[in-house]
Amino acid sequence: MHLYRGLGHAYQGSRSGMHAKRVEWHPPTPNTSEDTIAMPRPTAAQLVYGSCTVIFSTLAMLLLSQTSSGLGITVIALAALALGLLVAMTVPLPQAPGAEAPAGSPEPAPQEQPVSTTL
Repeated sequence: MHLYRGLGHAYQGSRSGMHAKRVEWHPPTPNTSEDTIAMPRPTAAQLVYGSCTVIFSTLAMLLLSQTSSGLGITVIALAALALGLLVAMTVPLPQAPGAEAPAGSPEPAPQEQPVSTTL
């Protein structure tokens, strides 16, 4: 028995091809999930901090440099975008509820109980 593929169908039959039987054939699909290959989405805090950084740093650099050339404006815009990306990537991500603190973090100090004294 041989399997002949063509146009999304496969034909299974003998060498002579006299008794061919049509069978469904689907190309193999990779066994990857979208969660394993997709980048995490930015949080609202990352979007807000990054956007505000880009806007305000662009305005500040343009006002302080007082440039009017196209090249100067382009350099300032690219610097502001890089700074906004840096700020957005360094915003701490929220921890999942019930997540424990990292091993290196200090434990909270125990609460002191008041001691009553009599004179």
